[in-house]
Amino acid sequence: MNRILIIDDDVELCDLLTEYFTQEGFEVKAVHDSDTGINQALSDEPSLIVLDVMLPGQSGFEVLRQIREQSKVPVVMLTARGDEVDRIVGLEMGADDYLPKPFNPRELVARIRAIQRRAVTANESHEQESGKILKIGD
Repeated sequence: MNRILIIDDDVELCDLLTEYFTQEGFEVKAVHDSDTGINQALSDEPSLIVLDVMLPGQSGFEVLRQIREQSKVPVVMLTARGDEVDRIVGLEMGADDYLPKPFNPRELVARIRAIQRRAVTANESHEQESGKILKIGD
């Protein structure tokens, strides 16, 4: 779970996050518009997506909606729109976390690692339960 897709129109921010994430052991790909982001999210199957709300073309909320129609990949919304209503809408639409800009990159990595831990724990629980045998009758 180390492949991150960043969908953000701020090229400088993407470059900084790519450098920071790479140092943390992640493989990173960054795209700068909604259509490319949706295509990459659904075809490359990243482990996690960092998604901006304000994108050229479709909004990040619309991108999230389209991704959720076909994928359960974890999504962290990262945006300058940090007011309460936007956070609630993002989370209700299926985002796994929501971090307003400006932000500390260490906090973002900590949130990503927390999502990874939850995914691993959920996967282990599912594997343990699926390995049980249930017999009914003869």
